[in-house]
Amino acid sequence: MTDGPIASLLDSHRVLVTCGAGGVGKTTTAAALGVAAARRGKRVLVLTIDPARRLAESLGIDMESAEAMTVAPELFEAAGYRATGSLTAMMLDTKRTFDDLVRKHSSTPERAEKLLCNKLYQQISSSLAGTQEYMAMEKLIAVRDDARFDLIILDTPPTPNALDFLDAPQKLVDALDSVAMRWFIDAFESSGKFSLNLLAKSAGVILRGLGKITGGAFLADMAEVLSQLDDLFGGFKERAARVQSFLASEEVRFLVVASPSPVAVQEALFFAGRLRDSRMPCGAFILNQVHGSPSGSALDDELLSRAEAFSDRMRIAGAPLDDDAGTRIAEAYVDAHRIAAHDAKLLAELARSWSRTMPVLALPRLSQDVHDVRLLGHVSEFLLTAQPVNV
Repeated sequence: MTDGPIASLLDSHRVLVTCGAGGVGKTTTAAALGVAAARRGKRVLVLTIDPARRLAESLGIDMESAEAMTVAPELFEAAGYRATGSLTAMMLDTKRTFDDLVRKHSSTPERAEKLLCNKLYQQISSSLAGTQEYMAMEKLIAVRDDARFDLIILDTPPTPNALDFLDAPQKLVDALDSVAMRWFIDAFESSGKFSLNLLAKSAGVILRGLGKITGGAFLADMAEVLSQLDDLFGGFKERAARVQSFLASEEVRFLVVASPSPVAVQEALFFAGRLRDSRMPCGAFILNQVHGSPSGSALDDELLSRAEAFSDRMRIAGAPLDDDAGTRIAEAYVDAHRIAAHDAKLLAELARSWSRTMPVLALPRLSQDVHDVRLLGHVSEFLLTAQPVNV
């Protein structure tokens, strides 16, 4: 079969980023891309955030580990595929990535350990708004220069808003540089202890009121954490700029993934528009789970008679069918055609709107969930050979 745009992307770029709404097959697409690349001789790393348990187990990945784990070659062989490259998977550990940044960017090892031991830091380092998305980008930057891999595939975080990871670096910087943060830092910095007397009267009144609700010890712990984070601010700000610059570079291509549902397509289109407006490099728009069209188009007498004849044969064979089975089979057949026609129309509309920006590709709906290397291999073949939808 002739290679399509995905094969070219696998061969010519350092990083591919799959993005889209939850539940559209984004993680499966990322894993299948990894299988496809390994079959083409690439040493590929798939960095994922929250893989489906069955998919992780089928690849031999420990759900509790954040270490890079190489998929055993025997799994490829057992599935009937020859992988001349290698497939390594890694799950993001948000807190561990944050801890590594603290150690790297603190002004002294002592300040780093003091922050790492702070109980409040330990609680918020994995739950602060935007942290997971930012750390996904940080981890991508960290592994970009790893000589063990030819290709890195990032499966973006399963956030309610698929745009969050693009904004995460700047949001985290803005949060650390906010007025409220400066209040806490100013109340701690001069003496190393939390003191409201060091603040302007208005700020002191606000924080005293907050202290009545949360307790003074909580405010003191927060002030210490923020003061320590302030020590890292320059590093975070510099890294955020690097992340944004890297995402827009020629090394990277974004793959927008959607399913034919209206909500998923609407979010994917919004995301694609944001990528275009931000001048982020788009590689392809992948519509997953596209229904194929059966022959026939109407519930006419011929179709009904064929369905009834089929149900009669099934009854003779011993199948427990109701009297109206023939009619219901015919109606289901027509419904399948209507769904397929809807998906075909949607693909044509997507191609008309986006084909100049990036190729629009269709992956067929499979009859079963993708949960092992064999089925990932099937998806990888579809990905490698899928041709752009013509307008």
